Amino acid sequence: MEAIILAGGLGTRLAPRLSGVPKAMAPIAGRPFLEILLNQLQHCGCTRALLSVGYLNSAIRDHFGAEFGGIQLEYAIEETPLGTGGAIRKTLGLAREDAALVLNGDTFLDADFAEMLRFHRAEGSAMTMAVAHQPDIARYGGVVVRDRRIVGFEEKGHTGPGWISAGVYVIEKRLPWPSSLPEKFSFETDFLSLEAGRLKVAAFPVNGFFLDIGVPDDLDRAQTELTRFR
Repeated sequence: MEAIILAGGLGTRLAPRLSGVPKAMAPIAGRPFLEILLNQLQHCGCTRALLSVGYLNSAIRDHFGAEFGGIQLEYAIEETPLGTGGAIRKTLGLAREDAALVLNGDTFLDADFAEMLRFHRAEGSAMTMAVAHQPDIARYGGVVVRDRRIVGFEEKGHTGPGWISAGVYVIEKRLPWPSSLPEKFSFETDFLSLEAGRLKVAAFPVNGFFLDIGVPDDLDRAQTELTRFR
């Protein structure tokens, strides 16, 4: 298994808590959040991870180097911010396998990624999105799932229960990117919201624990709730 981790986030909302490190290096009970993700990848059989880095990327490269727990690490450095979409497109071009698991460097999902990859291959789609059911989708925005496919999206602010994107994807290297996309773009807003129907994106439901550390309250929650994931 090969993985891409988007670890170039600025962490603006967490800046007072980060002490000069990028968001993916936010300290969680004495270790960087990114280490938790890499441990998770190690347990599911990942052998190579491509880290898309930008802001303060030397903090990541100096800490992890070229290998972690048997996973070969390589770095795709953004000289200028590319947005989530631009970063995925650039880094996917460095993948060696036909499909790569893609993780956001500020979210944790307790899921069987090996099973997600098997599901993706069985569905035969160019892309699979992990979806998690939440009691209130207002903070995240929702996804509409029908017959194991993503058929629509709901904007942030809509209240009530529903499915959300859990920030984990399996993407084929052959994914057809529209030629109209600029170098910098949002994967969710500029690509997925417009192309999910055409691509017939598969939905992989996950019931495991989900946490986005992007706001201070959830970073505080992570200090205790992620300690069981080693």
